[in-house]
Amino acid sequence: MDNQHRKIFGYRELTQAEIDLINEIKTSGRAMEELVKHVDTFLFSLSVENGAPDGDARRWLAISKTHFQEGLMALTRAVARPTYF
Repeated sequence: MDNQHRKIFGYRELTQAEIDLINEIKTSGRAMEELVKHVDTFLFSLSVENGAPDGDARRWLAISKTHFQEGLMALTRAVARPTYF
């Protein structure tokens, strides 16, 4: 359906500059996701070598993933400036 955002409360029309910037944020998100996956693979290889997973390292990996997601969402909201909470 075209223009779905017009039917959702709090959404507004974005300028092309805003759309481009949000797409840049989304692209950066893909790069961060790849970095998190790379670290995950690295930690898995270490756990195989050592015979035991490093729970603290995996916890920090999960925390970093959450913070990256929150940061990207905050950047997106900063650009999109929704009119709702």
